[in-house]
Amino acid sequence: MNSKIYLIQTDTTIGFVSQDASRLTSIKKRPPHKHYICTLDGLKRLKKFTRVPQSHKNRIRRSCKSTYIMPNGRSYRVVCDPKHKSFLESIGGWAFSTSANISGKKYDEEWARSAADVVIEPLDVINKPSQIFMLGKNKIKRVR
Repeated sequence: MNSKIYLIQTDTTIGFVSQDASRLTSIKKRPPHKHYICTLDGLKRLKKFTRVPQSHKNRIRRSCKSTYIMPNGRSYRVVCDPKHKSFLESIGGWAFSTSANISGKKYDEEWARSAADVVIEPLDVINKPSQIFMLGKNKIKRVR
């Protein structure tokens, strides 16, 4: 497992990416019981982490910049952006992802750069975060 904290332009916004959730929790000063979104380099990798309800498989296959909370309570996003996908492939195909700020505060690039172990340039676009959907066996609910 790679425990480095990367500051990177993700597929949605500028964020921290790591395979070590406990390090992300301490940097962001976030409650430890909250889960992070797990970003994945493809659908095959998603199948290794969780079972996708049959009624939602096509939706997930076709979506970009959408995060899904599975019935097990964990959140996953399959990355479509080629640069971010390539980065994930280089560190093992998956990583936890979160915004690059202290929990509840605005983005501060100077702080984010100092908190990260590795900064991957360019950091140029602050887009809106991903949409989040909660999946049931047959139902779907938009969370954000």
